[in-house]
Amino acid sequence: MASNRALKVADRIKEVIATTIETRVKDPRLGFVTVTDVRVTGDLQQASIFYTVLGDADAQSGTAAALASAKGLIRREVGNALGLRITPSLEFFADGLQESASAMNDLMSSVLAADAELAKLRENAKPVGDADPYKVTE
Repeated sequence: MASNRALKVADRIKEVIATTIETRVKDPRLGFVTVTDVRVTGDLQQASIFYTVLGDADAQSGTAAALASAKGLIRREVGNALGLRITPSLEFFADGLQESASAMNDLMSSVLAADAELAKLRENAKPVGDADPYKVTE
């Protein structure tokens, strides 16, 4: 479990990176980026930044290249904003949240279709055997 300090630092890094990407990074390859999560190690020396990009695969690869080339600028801004003794090293990861949510939606729709088909089959179904399957002894 991350310490309270690490969580606060991660939240602050998320704010600084989002602001820096929006205002300071002028790379034309940069697409519409949303920083979804930041995870910091317990010693505050490494930060993993998760992001999503609106667009196709070309926009995603262009944004990944733009973030990799702007890593130094972003790290400097994070260091200036945090004022820590050691500025954490940054690593960017494309967040797979959209793909997994899309896959889950596809699974849910296929389950819903299978349930509808089963309900349709049950409408005219009759029990196999007697109406009262239990033997009555008088």
